[in-house]
Amino acid sequence: MALKLPTSMDDLLYFSNRKDGILAVKAWVYKKECPKCKKALMGKPLDSKTGRVKIRAIEYSCPQCGYIEEKKAHEESLTLEAAYTCPACGKSGEGTTQYKRKTFQGVPSYLIECANCANKIAITKKLRALKVKGAKAAKAKAAAAEEVDAEEV
Repeated sequence: MALKLPTSMDDLLYFSNRKDGILAVKAWVYKKECPKCKKALMGKPLDSKTGRVKIRAIEYSCPQCGYIEEKKAHEESLTLEAAYTCPACGKSGEGTTQYKRKTFQGVPSYLIECANCANKIAITKKLRALKVKGAKAAKAKAAAAEEVDAEEV
């Protein structure tokens, strides 16, 4: 599947470009075409006084015909597209998922599944670290402590 890479931020509702070690993810969500007039892209309404976008608006509107759609219903109909390099297998790939955050290892994130190894790649909110539970947590803490000790020497 060949995804269409964005050329302008004006066409996007969401964009993220992250790199952490071997993991590299570029994710985006295109704005949806107005279902009523099919002439313009839906977006958040503009403030009449300043002409700026209302960031906390609870609806999306068409600038052409004025059609209004509820925020929750609108965002659930969108798809997130991503190009990634998997941290588990090291291969590059592309994937899509619903534009809805799910809780993964205790952190709200968009989940993309690697096409090669089926590893779940999490695109977290504000680059939050995933939580590790049980025996994995103890091993991770021990490994981190060893790295700190090695850096001090």
